[in-house]
Amino acid sequence: MLNSATDFGFSDLSRVDNSLSSRSILLNLTTFASQISHYSKIMSFLKTWLVAELPGISDEDKKSFHSLGIENTDQLLQQGNTLEKRNAIAAELKLQPQQVNKWVALADLARLPGVGCSHCGLLLHSGVASVAQLAQTPVYRLHRQMLRFQVATLKRRDLCPPVEQVQQWVFEARTLFP
Repeated sequence: MLNSATDFGFSDLSRVDNSLSSRSILLNLTTFASQISHYSKIMSFLKTWLVAELPGISDEDKKSFHSLGIENTDQLLQQGNTLEKRNAIAAELKLQPQQVNKWVALADLARLPGVGCSHCGLLLHSGVASVAQLAQTPVYRLHRQMLRFQVATLKRRDLCPPVEQVQQWVFEARTLFP
């Protein structure tokens, strides 16, 4: 059985500084622990909502999701995390796949605490379909898109969230997708 560097024919390597190896392992463990801590912080700030709270979902659709065991946004995201799964949900509920895709997108956006169910629809109508996309979107461009949408549909500029609030949403999204 091979037990040391000399067993492999590397006699020069048999004198490797053990403290260097220990430091290297410690550094790797510290990095790993930091990543776990970062992931835990991210997961702890994500929100879960009842599917019934998503904008635009009918009472009939709420019952349909309930029949599939989907009560909240986490369950919707888990059961609809691939196109095939979303198509299967749509077939089971006898709905268009686009509707299920819309609800999955709303559930994804709603999990950010600053967005929630109250602003996820506005983001979707402004062209942002996921948290990952939100993380890549420039704040001022997104704010301008939302303002255009609010003015075009509601004829009111005052209902558009301020730039600082949009900036917070993008920051939260970038925390998930650095």
